[in-house]
Amino acid sequence: MTREDNIEECSVRLTGSVSSGGGIERVGSDSRWVDGSEVDSESPPWSLLDENDQREGYSSYGSARRRLAKKPKRVDSFDVEAMEIAGAHHQHPKDISLWLTLGLAFQTLGVVYGDMGTSPLYVFADVFSKVPIKSEVDVLGALSTVLYTIALFPLSKYIFVVLKANDNGEGGTFALYSLICRYAKVNMLPNRQPADEQISSFRLRLPTPELERALNIKEALERKSFMKTLLLLLVLMGTSMIIGDGILTPAVSVMSAVSGLQGEIPGFGTSALVIVSIILLAGLFSIQRFGTGKVGFMFAPILCLWFFSLGAIGVYNLVTYDVSVLRALNPAYIYLFFKKNSGNAWSALGGCVLCITGAEAMFADLGHFSVQAIQIAFTCFVFPCLLLAYMGQAAYLMKYPDSASRIFYNSVPDSLFWPVFVIATLAAMIASQAMISATFSCVKQAMALGCFPRLKIIHTSKRRMGQIYIPVINYFLMIMCIFVVSIFQSTTDISNAYGIAEVGVMMVSTTLVTLVMLLIWQTNLFLALCFPLVFGTVELIYMSAVLSKIKEGGWLPLVFATCFLCVMYVWNYGSVLKYKSEVSEKISMDFMLELGCNLGTARVPGIGLLYNELVQGIPSIFGQFLLSLPAIHSTIIFVCIKYVPVPVVPQEERFLFRRVCPKDYHMFRCVARYGYKDVRKEDHRAFEQLLVESLEKFLRREAQDLALESGLQEMDGGSLRSTDSGAPTGDAYDELRIPLMHDGRLEEQGSTSEEVPSTLPSSIMSSDEDPSLEYELAALKEAIDSGFTYLLAHGDVRAKKNSIFLKKLVINYFYAFLRRNCRGGTASLKVPHMNILQVGMTYMV
Repeated sequence: MTREDNIEECSVRLTGSVSSGGGIERVGSDSRWVDGSEVDSESPPWSLLDENDQREGYSSYGSARRRLAKKPKRVDSFDVEAMEIAGAHHQHPKDISLWLTLGLAFQTLGVVYGDMGTSPLYVFADVFSKVPIKSEVDVLGALSTVLYTIALFPLSKYIFVVLKANDNGEGGTFALYSLICRYAKVNMLPNRQPADEQISSFRLRLPTPELERALNIKEALERKSFMKTLLLLLVLMGTSMIIGDGILTPAVSVMSAVSGLQGEIPGFGTSALVIVSIILLAGLFSIQRFGTGKVGFMFAPILCLWFFSLGAIGVYNLVTYDVSVLRALNPAYIYLFFKKNSGNAWSALGGCVLCITGAEAMFADLGHFSVQAIQIAFTCFVFPCLLLAYMGQAAYLMKYPDSASRIFYNSVPDSLFWPVFVIATLAAMIASQAMISATFSCVKQAMALGCFPRLKIIHTSKRRMGQIYIPVINYFLMIMCIFVVSIFQSTTDISNAYGIAEVGVMMVSTTLVTLVMLLIWQTNLFLALCFPLVFGTVELIYMSAVLSKIKEGGWLPLVFATCFLCVMYVWNYGSVLKYKSEVSEKISMDFMLELGCNLGTARVPGIGLLYNELVQGIPSIFGQFLLSLPAIHSTIIFVCIKYVPVPVVPQEERFLFRRVCPKDYHMFRCVARYGYKDVRKEDHRAFEQLLVESLEKFLRREAQDLALESGLQEMDGGSLRSTDSGAPTGDAYDELRIPLMHDGRLEEQGSTSEEVPSTLPSSIMSSDEDPSLEYELAALKEAIDSGFTYLLAHGDVRAKKNSIFLKKLVINYFYAFLRRNCRGGTASLKVPHMNILQVGMTYMV
């Protein structure tokens, strides 16, 4: 966080008086900066500075040492714990054995490739509904288009490029967005802190100064607000398309599987098809509450059998009917196909794109497996089976061109129809299950990054944190799927809608990966531009083809995406304005000092956990509590639940503490950091215990550091030697560094911590002799015994009177409606109502 960012958040000028309405009044320019000590404390820890930082204006090592020895700085776990953790949690990826990788590759069949594996049920049926088969060019051209579409996107794009753009093993649209947020401050909430970069999973590699292109892109993204908004809208659009896939995938997959009964059972018409599909969909969504883990063990074997069936039937059809369809490997047939059919071929292109539905799951589900497992499964098993399946269907069509509307089941030998039908129905439901679970994960990630209203999340597995169930989203998907099946009653019309959602997600991923290549990978400019030129151009061609089917059902995903985009953007927009309002109304530190340690009221034993969204400064809601309550707790902790742009935050790096006001105030700030895939399933008692343990650790480290500072002041000034460049020598550097980082975990780094105690006074290394520490720990123990109280704000967000009409409409009605109907803070905290104390607060934005 730069100096400008700190001043923007901490430079509000307020008086020490309170207005009649409980708010804080603003005054003129003669007031002091709010909480100036916190602005200064946001500078990076002195032990973490490098030569680049010195060139940017930071003090040298020598001056940092002299400041530490001569001018004691408030101990701040935002810095101290970051220094401790930075060297203690280097992640060294372990070599995964070949057998384990093969086992993971087998498991990917049941989760990743279900959607793509069921595409042979309806691809050619959709293609030849637009282009009637009149010659072999029609069949060979369509087959060639399908084969090269699979080779271009899942194989070339995802296997070889996109999978490498993962975020510490996590994939998906929000994973790319969080990765970009780590390298450039493009997050709409300005709550980034230097200590966040010391999380072991952050893995930040700043762009090198030699590559001006990467730095220019970074500066442009950070400087221009419309670029941040555009990037956010792009991510939200991609997420909206994925949610749309969660609606369309179950509908088209289940209907395609059940449609096989139409030609097998006499009298099984459209009405029966719709009724059976609705029953299966209702059953599919009703079992979601049990979690995918209950039936997950059977997914991979069924899909493995399904892919084997596809390949075997394809080989049988090739040998039996027409092996000459292998000529479709010549891409010239694509040209002949379009030359012969012109406009109809363009419309049929929207059906060809259905062969890669679910390709985005190869990247979105990366967190459950590994890059090597997904690559092996696709290249060695899925890709060959799909090629054989489409070739076999094309061989059958060469002899029986009139069977295109029911090509899959017609190409199955009669003796294998019922076994294949059962396997196809199970595979379709499994493919639907994968997309439903992916929708749950996308919604959870959007909630974590402040882009979706809070909803109830149920964790269905104690071992796998990614297995979740969101009741509201589940029932919404079920109603929408039943609606789609009832209205369209045809897989062809649903497929028209399906293609738009799939191509839209792929275009978003292409744009984000290109930005990753330019900003983070620092790829050669020619290679970086070839990626969007090749894949983006083809995707635009496919998008133009599927958009031509707007009237034939293509409007459906656009409506879904628009609705979800509006909901997510309105929620993010209102949340950002609310945060900025809290920042602008923070209470002045001068005002707190004037109140004294009793805060102008009585202090009673107990711990008050005041929840707010600020990472620094005293929230204005605290002033409301002081006005409304006759007494306040002896220990006050300002708790901020913050999601950082990493997948997972280790438990030992969860809490960061900072003391607010002098010691006798007994006030602290706690930032509880979570990753966007972290699961907050601890109850309030476990959370309280973890918080208190971290607070005690912080107090002991504070006493230890103060003892270090006082001990260094007593030492001979000549021992504080520095080199000519201003950097400390090795011995002096270790004397200052080791006590702050003293931890058994650092021994494996080969540190010289064993030599330090002999060179420093014993008082520096011992906190047991500090009476102030013992007193504060005893006071904390008494407060813990008296219990915890959760101080919450029942906030109302309103637009200012001078705001434009559109802003008033969005904030006062749309955003207010979402806040009233989302999951409340009391329910999210999982605490008894008797432990909650709420005060009304109106935020004018």
